Amino acid sequence: MLQALIEPLQYGFMQRSLIIAILVGLLCAIVGSYLMVQRLALLGDAISHSVLPGLAIAFMIGANIFVGAFIAGVLSTMAIALIKTRSPIKEDAAMGIVFSAFFALGVTLITVIQKDNKIDLNHFLFGNILGVTADEVRDTAIIAAIVLIVVFLLYKELLFYTFDPLGAQAAGLPVNRLNFGLMLLIALTIVASMKAVGVILVLSLLITPGATAYLLVKRLHEVMILGAVIGVISSISGMYLSYFYNLPSGPAIVLVVSALFTLALLFSPRHGILIPSTNRR
Repeated sequence: MLQALIEPLQYGFMQRSLIIAILVGLLCAIVGSYLMVQRLALLGDAISHSVLPGLAIAFMIGANIFVGAFIAGVLSTMAIALIKTRSPIKEDAAMGIVFSAFFALGVTLITVIQKDNKIDLNHFLFGNILGVTADEVRDTAIIAAIVLIVVFLLYKELLFYTFDPLGAQAAGLPVNRLNFGLMLLIALTIVASMKAVGVILVLSLLITPGATAYLLVKRLHEVMILGAVIGVISSISGMYLSYFYNLPSGPAIVLVVSALFTLALLFSPRHGILIPSTNRR
């Protein structure tokens, strides 16, 4: 068993994949906990799909696709905020409009690119963690360090704003800047996770580890820590399944984390469907 776990690590691509799996699992769970507590899962979905045109444009002009995807993610959050504040349209409708428009533009641009270049659209949509390069590991590590440092420094402010936006505003906190900063952190997290699970499936890593932890523990910092552990285990397990059984890496990771959520949903001591209410703690 141990030999089977160690054997793939003699290859450089598996070492790089392992580093990416740990970083992405950690990052998505911590940032995604804020989204889940604020009940803004759709926002993560909107931003993740919105990075596609930026990624395509960056590829067309020969720029860094991480930068292009991040800029598109920021523009999408600004567009959602603009529609929400300058029109009677609600936030969920604004997300749906922006998400579909950006995603359609991205697919169109990639289709145009594919006429002259042989690129695999599936790698952008569903990820390819086994194919990451050393430069991509470096970029992901830098993004992860930036996001985790900001979350650590602004933990109390983001905690207050997340649970009680009106109270945070009354207390004098810059809620608009906190909200925009949180959106930037989400965009950075999605960009960092693109290569691992792709823009379609990144929402699962953002939400599911935190949701699984939420069924098991109460406090936000506990949800973040347990969610990070679940995210890392899921990413590594999915990576090994992908290697041994020749499965697509992104879907394999998502299936593992979804299976863990199902177990928590069924057997959680506090919320488990199969746990009698008299035995719940």
